[in-house]
Amino acid sequence: MLNNFSILKCFSLVFSLILIVLLCASSVSAEMTSVKGDKINLRKGPGTKYSILWEYGDGYPLQVVKKQGNWVKTRDFEKDTGWIHRSLLNYDPHVIVKVNRSSNGKINIRKGPSTSNKVVGKAQYGVVFKTIKRKSGWINIEHESGLKGWVKESLLWGY
Repeated sequence: MLNNFSILKCFSLVFSLILIVLLCASSVSAEMTSVKGDKINLRKGPGTKYSILWEYGDGYPLQVVKKQGNWVKTRDFEKDTGWIHRSLLNYDPHVIVKVNRSSNGKINIRKGPSTSNKVVGKAQYGVVFKTIKRKSGWINIEHESGLKGWVKESLLWGY
């Protein structure tokens, strides 16, 4: 027979498991956006009166943290947060190279989604690409220069 303590312990365990599942699900489905235009300001607060923290270029991928009126609080791949006016964002999927920050190393851009495919280009930390499609842990990308190819998903951040 269960006593009150056992019932509370079971309830606490079930509640904790539900909370963990919900937190994991929300992190997987984080809303992403990207910058629309060049020289777009990331501000300290939701308004033009706030100081400028960073300036982003077209396609720069951002994660949505919060929305407030016409302003969106975002986080970039380096975990910097700030506010951008909603009209300066779009939902075209983009990614950015997230590896080799403290080196001159470059990632390979391949003709197809496999390391056995020919290298058609290289990219360094912080280079932005438009996302064309995903396939088996690879992302088909396009650079503003016209270069197209495939990159291992683990080397990129965004969607």
